[in-house]
Amino acid sequence: MTTDSTQIKRDNPWMMRTYSGHSTAKASNELYRTNLAKGQTGLSIAFDLPTQTGYDPDHILARGEVGKVGVPVVHKGHMSTLLEQIPVEAMNTSMTINAPAAWLLGLYVANADDSGVPSTQLRGTTQNDIVKEYLSRGTYIFPPGQSRRLIVDMFAFCAEHVPFWNPMNVCSYHLQEAGATPVQEIAYSLSTAIGVLDAVKDSGQVDDDRFAAVVASVSFFVNAGIRFVEETCKMRAFTQLWDRLCSERYGITDPKARRFRYGVQVNSLGLTEAQPENNVQRIVLEMLGVTLSKDARARSLQLPAWNEALGLPRPWDQQWSLRIQQVLAFESDLLEYDDIFAGSHVVEAKTNELIEGAQAELDEVLELGGAFEAIEELKNRLVRSHADRMRRIERGDLTVIGVNRFAETEVSPLGGSGSILKVDPSVQAEMIADVQAWRSNRDSGAVTRALRDLEAAARSDANIMGPTIALAHAGGTTGEWADTLRAVFGEYRAPTGVAGAAGAGGGSIQLRETAQRMKSLAEGPIRLLVAKPGLDGHSNGAEQVAVAARDAGMEVIYQGIRLTPEQIAATARDEDVDAVGLSILSGSHLELVPETIRLLRSYGVTSPVVVGGIIPEEDRDTLMENGAAAVFTPKDFDLGRIMNELADLAIAGRDR
Repeated sequence: MTTDSTQIKRDNPWMMRTYSGHSTAKASNELYRTNLAKGQTGLSIAFDLPTQTGYDPDHILARGEVGKVGVPVVHKGHMSTLLEQIPVEAMNTSMTINAPAAWLLGLYVANADDSGVPSTQLRGTTQNDIVKEYLSRGTYIFPPGQSRRLIVDMFAFCAEHVPFWNPMNVCSYHLQEAGATPVQEIAYSLSTAIGVLDAVKDSGQVDDDRFAAVVASVSFFVNAGIRFVEETCKMRAFTQLWDRLCSERYGITDPKARRFRYGVQVNSLGLTEAQPENNVQRIVLEMLGVTLSKDARARSLQLPAWNEALGLPRPWDQQWSLRIQQVLAFESDLLEYDDIFAGSHVVEAKTNELIEGAQAELDEVLELGGAFEAIEELKNRLVRSHADRMRRIERGDLTVIGVNRFAETEVSPLGGSGSILKVDPSVQAEMIADVQAWRSNRDSGAVTRALRDLEAAARSDANIMGPTIALAHAGGTTGEWADTLRAVFGEYRAPTGVAGAAGAGGGSIQLRETAQRMKSLAEGPIRLLVAKPGLDGHSNGAEQVAVAARDAGMEVIYQGIRLTPEQIAATARDEDVDAVGLSILSGSHLELVPETIRLLRSYGVTSPVVVGGIIPEEDRDTLMENGAAAVFTPKDFDLGRIMNELADLAIAGRDR
């Protein structure tokens, strides 16, 4: 007798998202509605870098960055356009926003108010994990203490007014991108959650009866890497440790309130520019690591596109990633079974090993005062871990197919100049005109009063959310909100971790040979300026170049992220450098590199300029024609070779 498979009870699938947004609110709204029509079940909004770092499009630091890696949202009108014809009362919206999270939530609530939707009906998440911004992603604004205060205010506000909203999504995703081991990823994330929840409790803004709901509102955003078994066990370890933490530290008795609720973006660090079609199978394997184990299954999942190592994916590429999820959820029998790893000796042993290691690492962080207090030490550890990973790839100890093994390839039919989406350069001018028109047409008196109230709240212990929403209604802008708080809180420069990591990766033979070469130079070792122009905060590559250059015996000047071309040129002049390395991953290279080179030459700096980052092949010649001496992309993984080429260029420049 056969069983009718149609009668088998199936679990509900996870929420399916695609992380998207670009150009303008109107263009992004069209993309969202298209993706929802294709079966996407939740929104995941990507904001552009000016929005993420609290600048309006007409700010000098926004130059070249507007609309590139996400959608610019400057005022309430943009939020309204972004969500047009999307029922916010029925939508679960994830916003990848951190330093200005309170502002974007304010805009979201203000837009709902205007649409007649009570805030009590809104569902969604603001990422809002500022610690990982200091450690890996770089879109921070304010110092740690003031940043935590903003997060606490959001928790208190949401507990009362937006109860179905997750005010913070503790984000370990970027920690793995920055080199974290699974043990570090678990420990640093849990220490961040502790740092915030303890502060919420200490603030006195949330009474004891409501605190259990606050703990339950914490969600996580996790990375799933290519080591399938280890990643599966990592999620089981995460689940068990969070349950233990909620019970023992916070006294949460309801098992539902102790659930480890997490969403996933699978690993982008492992996506390759070389043979990018291999990224499809990587994405599938990484997805399985967070879906196969029912007891530790992701609540939501978004997959990168196969070509994200090349640039911005097209709608078709995002559709492909969505279909990968749908095939697993609706064609396979995965959702018909209980946890398929229950009783596995291998899985249980590895899970226990990760639990023990993560608990020990977590205890160390707490002894240092906690995640917010130990940022510099955690950054040093991550840069060292990433350096070790890079050296293992260089040595061949860590295989990356198509990069350091099986690099022979046929020409891909998926390639060509149309294989990625490029943002129209006119978008920046359009957005500058838009925000200037918005400012001129609003009630300036109402904005002034709202900004004054916001400043007063920031200088006191009043909750920041009420004045923030009032400013959104009055017509304030992202830059105005952030500038008001900058004036009160100050700005922050996160540690780079470079000094503490030099030599930690076990320099390659080539790096040691270059170091001997540096010692033999009559004029002394090469002075290299590593710099990141614009708002791109993904500094992992720049940090590893700086570490490798120090291991190669060079004198390195690296001041961190978020510099203007003028600042870089002035530093190169004042430090009398022999070479300049510019790192850009945000797609703004065609604007920022030529401008930086122009200013360098105007300041009398003739040193060679090399460029690294996510740079399409067709842009290489343009950069070289504008004065770049060399261009390196993610396929150039051999840092020993890069340092040797850099030395050749710098020495030749000295001889001119």
